[in-house]
Amino acid sequence: MKNMEAGLLILRVVTGVIFLAHGADKLLNGMGASAASFGSMGMPDGTAYAVAVIEAAGGLLLILGVLTRVIAGLFALIMLGAIITVKWQQGLIGGFELDLILMAASIHLALTGSRMLALKKRKKKRSF
Repeated sequence: MKNMEAGLLILRVVTGVIFLAHGADKLLNGMGASAASFGSMGMPDGTAYAVAVIEAAGGLLLILGVLTRVIAGLFALIMLGAIITVKWQQGLIGGFELDLILMAASIHLALTGSRMLALKKRKKKRSF
């Protein structure tokens, strides 16, 4: 069990770092370009900003182990959207391979959670 939790910790932190970096990059260096790109695909105004904030803040929360399942579920949906709307036409190699593995990692974390070194308080079982 300890090895599995250690593996989930590594997966959670690395996934969080990648999403944090991508979200921060959008917010700090290219929100205008990101917003224009999202808009050109017919996405509603503000979608790019929402995705950037979810990626940046969610990445940090994932690293810290707070709301792991919820954040990972949001990340999986974002990656599914990216694959369908942008990357699918590019094919697997040089296209959606990163999005696919990030989606798989996110789905895994959404299903399993990750408790090791997580800041989220564990629910205490009541005994009657």
